[in-house]
Amino acid sequence: MMDPSSVTHSVQLAVAPVFFLTAVAGMISAVAGRLARIIDRARIMEERVRSSSDEAFIERGLRELNYLRTRGRIANWSIGLLTLCGFLIGLTIVFLFVGQAWFSQGHHMAVFSFLAGVASFIAALACFMWETVLATDLLNFNVLETGREMRH
Repeated sequence: MMDPSSVTHSVQLAVAPVFFLTAVAGMISAVAGRLARIIDRARIMEERVRSSSDEAFIERGLRELNYLRTRGRIANWSIGLLTLCGFLIGLTIVFLFVGQAWFSQGHHMAVFSFLAGVASFIAALACFMWETVLATDLLNFNVLETGREMRH
């Protein structure tokens, strides 16, 4: 039979990882939203490229589709790393409970799974940042400069 004070202590230990899981879920939602916009934009560009006969537009469209493919892959990596992070944090919670109740090695395993989860979260954030940088890399600000010169 488990000691009630051990159960209480286990619940207290598991609270911080649960808050972390909430942050991971929020990040998955944000990255999934970006991925949906990438896919929508790619569908629009594919249709425009297919129906265009303007070689310059087709070239720009294919370049944008290439960027969108890269951004989509990076977003997928980010979601995968965030999912791995959530899994590892879930294992952390299990190890904290099991380690407290039945064996002493659970805490060592909990530390490992928590740190691996944090590393996965950091890698996912790096992918997220990389994807956002690529999103702005395709913008052509020369059009703005041309417009300014024409007004003078």
